[in-house]
Amino acid sequence: MKKILIINGPNLNLVGKREPLLYGAVPFDEYFASLRRDFPQVELDYYQSNHEGFLIDKLQEADGNYDGVVMNPGGYAHTSIALADCIRAIGIPVVEVHITDISRREAYRRHSYTAEACVECVVGKGLEGYALGVRKLLGV
Repeated sequence: MKKILIINGPNLNLVGKREPLLYGAVPFDEYFASLRRDFPQVELDYYQSNHEGFLIDKLQEADGNYDGVVMNPGGYAHTSIALADCIRAIGIPVVEVHITDISRREAYRRHSYTAEACVECVVGKGLEGYALGVRKLLGV
């Protein structure tokens, strides 16, 4: 059985109540339960942190313990060379996900340092982007 880790960065614990017109009204925990139902052949785990170092630690722990990571680094996508370096250093693929289309957002959100280190980046597909990330890691 494949093991995939979903990682969410800062403020994504507020999905469902944070700017619902942008991020939707479904809480992420509720969506994650549906993701597990949609991929019964995959062991899916979930981690969220608002702290950059904890995200780096979790990525390093995932190396060798998971087949891949689907990660929404939140605002750190636009600022964190350290997260990008970590993604490059680990030996498992990482797919980046953004709920919104960052290319249509504020200018400072249009570049992702972390996406440059990932095998793929899914943007603007809402929460469904996580399922697309899982499919990419599964090769389907």
